[in-house]
Amino acid sequence: MPAFDTVALIGRYNTPQNAETFVSLGRFLEDEGCAVLVEKDTAETCGVSGFGVADYPGISAQADLAVVLGGDGSMLNAARNLAPSGVPLIGVNQGRLGFMTDISLKNMLPSMKRILAGEYGVEERTLLDTEVVRGGGTVFSTIALNDVVLNKGAVGRMIEFLVYIDGEFVYDLRSDGLIVSTPTGSTAYALSSNGPIVQPGVPGVALVPICPHTLSNRPITVSERSVIEVTVKRAIDARLHYDGQLHGDLEEGDKVVIKRAAVSIKFVHPPGYSYFAMLREKLHWSEVL
Repeated sequence: MPAFDTVALIGRYNTPQNAETFVSLGRFLEDEGCAVLVEKDTAETCGVSGFGVADYPGISAQADLAVVLGGDGSMLNAARNLAPSGVPLIGVNQGRLGFMTDISLKNMLPSMKRILAGEYGVEERTLLDTEVVRGGGTVFSTIALNDVVLNKGAVGRMIEFLVYIDGEFVYDLRSDGLIVSTPTGSTAYALSSNGPIVQPGVPGVALVPICPHTLSNRPITVSERSVIEVTVKRAIDARLHYDGQLHGDLEEGDKVVIKRAAVSIKFVHPPGYSYFAMLREKLHWSEVL
């Protein structure tokens, strides 16, 4: 019997892909004794047929594992949809860097065979719960796996925030924006803004200013148990993004409340996975020049 009875296949969000990859993996999984579901939008976008089709609620109710064929953006979208159900994810890299997609396309079938035989590890990743409060009421809420970003829009002027952690005033920040990042997101936008790389098991959240006016405003890491409140003090054009997705405009006086989400997402890793080996490969550490 395979380690996972029902496996869902999910492709790049809203992007056409080669159906041959999905069909090859789907047939392989069926030969190994698994039931296969293809995510509804993936099936339509890629023209995949011959398997069961389900939307995310259906995958949440039926699948034991979701295999994401794409890049980190695909993993982020799947994680936000599947975290409440506890369905674990594993990624096959069809993107660029792929910090979250462990399996290369050429090793897809051998790696999946070992995983179905029970040779795998499981790692739990933290998500952020985000709420925008305006005039005393919540106008938007979501969860994010990588980060929540408050930044300037089209107008090329700094914006100003008041930052509180657990009710205590931290600083008045004038900058191009602020990134609030999970350990998973520390290798994403936060890294390009000189934020720290945080090992996924570290129970912390990083606050990374984007081009701060005061150069002594440095990134800090706080406990994942903290409640972070960011109030827009002054802004002509401020916006909120989560995992690279645009929510929309923020107004002066808006308060963005960020804390650890009640749900988390499980990543399945193939045999031999190492976080630091992944960093060496993706960031080209230890290369001989």
